[in-house]
Amino acid sequence: MPNDQVRDALRQFAAERNWGQFHTPENLAKSISIEAGELLECFQWDREPSPERVQEELADVLTYCLFLADRLGLDPDEVVLAKLEVTRAKYPAEKARNRSDRYDAL
Repeated sequence: MPNDQVRDALRQFAAERNWGQFHTPENLAKSISIEAGELLECFQWDREPSPERVQEELADVLTYCLFLADRLGLDPDEVVLAKLEVTRAKYPAEKARNRSDRYDAL
């Protein structure tokens, strides 16, 4: 999970470039989707894509997610843990283990 050093570094990076003005929730959400597409593209034709390229694209996705959480005043750790609790209830381990079915088919 992200720590204060990562968040501070991202804030400083954006501030040095005065990019906060462009970091609207809408723009950041679009950027997440675009970068996720680029991450998916790594796997489009290669079963074993370049680990370096995957790492770069994953970093882009995570960066924009952290920028969005920061802009919305959300703690990424809390958001993930809260969603994990919801998902845990939908997919109890005893029913979901070794299955990829949707929760309503368990």
